[in-house]
Amino acid sequence: MAAFRGAPGGAASRAVTRTLSDDPLGGTVRRTVLPSGLRVLTEAIPAMRSVSFGIWVSVGSRDETGPQSGAAHFLEHLLFKGTHRRSALEISSAIEAVGGETNAFTTKEYTCYYARVLDDDLPLAIDVMCDLVADSVLTPEDVEVERGVILEEIAMHDDEPGDEVHDLFARAVYGEHPLGRLISGTEQTVTPMTRRQIQGFYRRHYTPPRIVIAAAGNLDHSSVVKLVRQALQGTSLDTDPAAPATYRSATPAVRTQPATTLVGPKETEQAHVVLGGAGIDRRDERRFALGVLNNILGGGMSSRLFQEIREQRGLAYSVYSYASQHADSGLFSVYAGCAPGRANEVLELIRAELARMAADGLTAAELARGKGMSKGAFVLGLEDSGSRMSRLAKGELLYGELMPVDTLLAQVDAVTLADVNALAAELLRRPMSLAVVGPFGESDFAAGVTPATPA
Repeated sequence: MAAFRGAPGGAASRAVTRTLSDDPLGGTVRRTVLPSGLRVLTEAIPAMRSVSFGIWVSVGSRDETGPQSGAAHFLEHLLFKGTHRRSALEISSAIEAVGGETNAFTTKEYTCYYARVLDDDLPLAIDVMCDLVADSVLTPEDVEVERGVILEEIAMHDDEPGDEVHDLFARAVYGEHPLGRLISGTEQTVTPMTRRQIQGFYRRHYTPPRIVIAAAGNLDHSSVVKLVRQALQGTSLDTDPAAPATYRSATPAVRTQPATTLVGPKETEQAHVVLGGAGIDRRDERRFALGVLNNILGGGMSSRLFQEIREQRGLAYSVYSYASQHADSGLFSVYAGCAPGRANEVLELIRAELARMAADGLTAAELARGKGMSKGAFVLGLEDSGSRMSRLAKGELLYGELMPVDTLLAQVDAVTLADVNALAAELLRRPMSLAVVGPFGESDFAAGVTPATPA
């Protein structure tokens, strides 16, 4: 396992480069730490004719105060509006003119800006993406224009009950903690947000030690590092020596709320329900067992929930379980979309399956299938440059190490029936919260909090 470590005793006075892996079946992975603390990771895959290039910043919606809610997402939008060298049109047209694509996204713990281009056009992509992240002007006019765009995005999200229910569930579990808030913010927080607030957020959090640049495809590592240094020279990211930031700590763990039921009344054709509770954090060694458990419970068409609720009874078109993990917390839950009149029946079936799995666990055949699903999904997901680029960045930002593919597959293989059954007994016996969006009132689910399953 390739661990990522900064220079002993603090910042290095020169760039430090290491080869992390040289897999004959994959690509050569190298990592350079610049004196500023900014890290550059690449995976050279000569068989590809494309390159995915991403700039990842270790800041997300959980780093905002309540009044700042939505600042990270607002900033993500604004960085594409123009720099001292390029207008918004010049940013987009430069990449599109060579057939490339560029985009960005904000999560609760990090923000990513990325481009995918032909290998010959990588120098252009590096220059454009570094320019927009390091040298955005954030004009007052752009702030007002993009405020309107974001408010429309929030309104559009409100029209998607299948998405809204997951946000409602996060609020049920985390309450007022930042992990329980919307990444986009709300109309109440975005409307009064000022340019000065956004600019302050930008300058405080977009610093070299918190930034990871990752690229994968047909590339040369030394050339990428050289181009990045040239693109950042003289910008706000061209700073004095500093050590890279470490990944987020798992302590103290986030305190979750007592089990509750939240209903979002809405005149919809379907009822959208999420039932679940606290899971495990992303560095928990049981995460591989959790992946197997999730696959068997509700991770595919052969899963227990899909077979029982959709295939055998026809009560829902979409039903699945999922886990989300953060540095210091996690969720494990089940989603279903069904006719409003069938919501209680579907919830009863979900509760019954959770209780059965908590009490009886998986079978040996299910364990084998769950492992196969985990391994296949991981390996097949690495067949494009974008996913490989993301793997490099997430390993650096979230784990502080890059786990080799074979090591990860071995970790899955090492999961035992006892591991999964013990985790099922622990997670699925916890009191669970319920989130519902549909044509209901709070009283319709007054008894909707799932009690702890008796041991």
